[in-house]
This record gives sequence, C-alpha cells and structure tokens, in this order.
Amino acid sequence: MRIIGIDPGLRRTGWGVIDIEGSRLGFVACGTVMPSDKLALAARLAEIHGGLSAVVAEFKPDEAAVEETFVNKDARATLKLGQARGIAMLVPALAGLAVAEYAPNQVKKSVVGAGHAEKAQIRMMVKVLLPKADFKTDDAADALAIAITHAHGRTLAAR
Repeated sequence: MRIIGIDPGLRRTGWGVIDIEGSRLGFVACGTVMPSDKLALAARLAEIHGGLSAVVAEFKPDEAAVEETFVNKDARATLKLGQARGIAMLVPALAGLAVAEYAPNQVKKSVVGAGHAEKAQIRMMVKVLLPKADFKTDDAADALAIAITHAHGRTLAAR
C-alpha cells in the first residue's frame, strides 16, 4: 500500500509518500511545492495543483491523507489556507484516491505521542520511523507525519 500525506499551505505545501507492508513503513519520497509569493492567489493555487498532480502521477499512491485546517484568529488567513487545502484534497480525489483527513493534534499524538509536540520533535520522530527519509523542509516532514498517521490508523483497523 502506498500513501501520500499532504500538509497544505499557500506558501509551502509539503508532500510525503510512504509504503506500508504489514506494520512496516518505508520511505519513498517527499518534497515541497513552493509557489511564488508574488503570484496572485489563483495562480498560486494553480501551481499547487500542478505540483501535487505531478507527484501523484509519478508516485501513484493508493490512498491520500491531508491535514485539517486549524482555525486561527485571522479569518482571512484561515480562509486562504482552506483554499490550498481544497486543492490538496482535490488532486488525489481526481486521481480516484480515497482521501482521509487528520487534525494537527491527532498527527502529533500519533507520531510523537503528545498532541502539542514541537516541530523539532516531529522531525526527530519521522526520522526514527523512516530512517531513509530525506526532508528539506518542516512541511515535507509534516507531510510524512500525516502519511504515518494514516498508516497507523490503517494498521490498527486491520487488527
């Protein structure tokens, strides 16, 4: 089973692909789609769509997992992030994949064991769980953590 995890964002959308065989996790690839801040919102969303579409076409995942949007004090920022999240859900859905959603605290608890873990803790645990993972950004590490959360959920459901 191959899973893509996606950490949506307008500046950086992280993605991570893992394989699961039984309870074993294997790193496949990860990266970050980074549209230019100079582009209009629609053009940035189009770049996110194009980047994620290329990843899905290249790595052919079987399922997808996307992080839910957290609501912050800035309603406009939350709305814009929601638009990027819509693209992150649309791309795998158009490819015929089931798309699961996970709250940020659920991802942290699944990977680190605590729902309020710091970014450094997430990076460290992703590296422990996927020793061959080579992520350059926190967003790619977060995307791998989202994929791991989905894999853990699938493993528990299978038992």
